[in-house]
Amino acid sequence: MEGPNARRTAHLFKVAMLVKGIDGAAELIVATVLLLVSAATVHRLVADVLARDLLGSADGPLAQHVATVTDGFATGNRTFAVVYLGLHGIVKLALVVALLRKWVPAYPVAIVVLGAFVVYEVYRATRTGSLLLPVLAVLDIAIIVVIVREYRLLRRDRPEVERPR
Repeated sequence: MEGPNARRTAHLFKVAMLVKGIDGAAELIVATVLLLVSAATVHRLVADVLARDLLGSADGPLAQHVATVTDGFATGNRTFAVVYLGLHGIVKLALVVALLRKWVPAYPVAIVVLGAFVVYEVYRATRTGSLLLPVLAVLDIAIIVVIVREYRLLRRDRPEVERPR
């Protein structure tokens, strides 16, 4: 019998999978755009649109940070962004599909993979001063917690699910 905690966990799980699915799809789209659009176009777009219209003064700290990040696309950072976002997006979408289908072996894999992403996001944020990576790390931690809760409920409700020894 399903209690209120189980229903809440199931709801949170579906919301978390929706967020991760949208996140993974967005990462794939951004990776594709970065792959197909020149670095000069990306820089011009950021400078002309984001910095001016969304971030305030071009001399402001946030606008300067975004401009510095886009300047890095002329170097290896562009390649890193395309590979990281593309792989991250593919892995997230595959895990979301597997978890929504309640494929039991995917739960521990998702926990480990998202944990590795968290470690790398924190490491990369400390090295680059990224403002976005710590936010993504916190989101991944929250989703790991939801996945663990759902996995425990699944193991409790399905006795045929083998428990790790």
